[in-house]
Amino acid sequence: MQPQKNIVPVQVEFDLSLTRTLVPLKDMSESHLLELLSHSEAEVICAGQTIFSRGAYDAHHVYLLYGNVSLVDENNVTAIVKGRSSLLPIGHHQPRLVTAVAESDCSILRLDNERLDKLLAWSQVADYLQLNISRQRDLDEDIDWMMTVLKSNLFFKVPPINVEDIFSRLIPQVVYAGDVVIRQGELGDQCYFIKEGEAEVWRHSEVGREHLATIGVGRCFGEDALVNEAARNASVIMLTDGVLMRLDKQDFYRLLKEPQVPSIALESYSDKIAAGAVAVDVRSEEEYAELHLHSAVNVPLNLLGIKSRMLDKNRPYIFYCNTGRRSRAAAHLLTQQGYQAFALEDCANLFTQARWRALLDDHFNYVLRDGLACKGQ
Repeated sequence: MQPQKNIVPVQVEFDLSLTRTLVPLKDMSESHLLELLSHSEAEVICAGQTIFSRGAYDAHHVYLLYGNVSLVDENNVTAIVKGRSSLLPIGHHQPRLVTAVAESDCSILRLDNERLDKLLAWSQVADYLQLNISRQRDLDEDIDWMMTVLKSNLFFKVPPINVEDIFSRLIPQVVYAGDVVIRQGELGDQCYFIKEGEAEVWRHSEVGREHLATIGVGRCFGEDALVNEAARNASVIMLTDGVLMRLDKQDFYRLLKEPQVPSIALESYSDKIAAGAVAVDVRSEEEYAELHLHSAVNVPLNLLGIKSRMLDKNRPYIFYCNTGRRSRAAAHLLTQQGYQAFALEDCANLFTQARWRALLDDHFNYVLRDGLACKGQ
């Protein structure tokens, strides 16, 4: 079949229940998933249309939702993929190893690789923190507003590795009913989260004073001051006594800078494993099952808080994923807990360069026993 090119795709509405089953989207919180989908496209592809071409770098995950697609490799060998036969993205290599052509009218979902990877890591680190917070009985009264803060899109710009530091940057401020927290027209250099109490948002205009909203626990206001120099566009006045958590602009900028994480180069990986280190794949179970490092165990990042107790603090662990973002976060979090944790460098090359193919395994799975990797059943 000859592919038809230059056909403008038709955008369609998302089937959210279907989208939630895709890998690794199923491991994201709803707030992060909805943020991802707000910048994504679902398309109807006509039969004969090329979805992507072999050799292309398009920086997208492409999921087949409905219909049939043929994947043609360099030797003109064709494989047919049917909608819902796999929950993984189709032909997912960069550069593409195959050309994907619609065999029938199809529905596909395109997701930006970088945005997906960042929001996925963000969501899973938040899951890790939620578990840790829930274990601290002195924080029982704070967990709801803390998790609301982590779902604020203000912090989606912060590297996931810094998520744990957000609360250490927030400064408590006691306020009383009638206090004007921010005033329209002023320049500001901080934003606020409501920990306790309620506030009203007002705007003055030529036609008078306008009530915009009443906001409560967990809500953020004044965040524009962190990213630009514009004057406040509204006033916020406390409706009740309460407690605010203030974030100053300089602290926000510090959160945007990713710290260094102890790492291991791909070239020295085999030597480290031979010396007793254990490789840990922090991707989802489905991603791991498709292809992983030989003898690596699977501890998904969102389950790290539960399974970290299976690790041995006297043994080095090398964490990896398909981009390095989730594995750097895992290594950083466990280093803070006293583990010998390292992030594998050049993770993207691990799955895309033929020179590393001998390190990979798609037959045997491995599990943790007494801190060591053992072949599973």
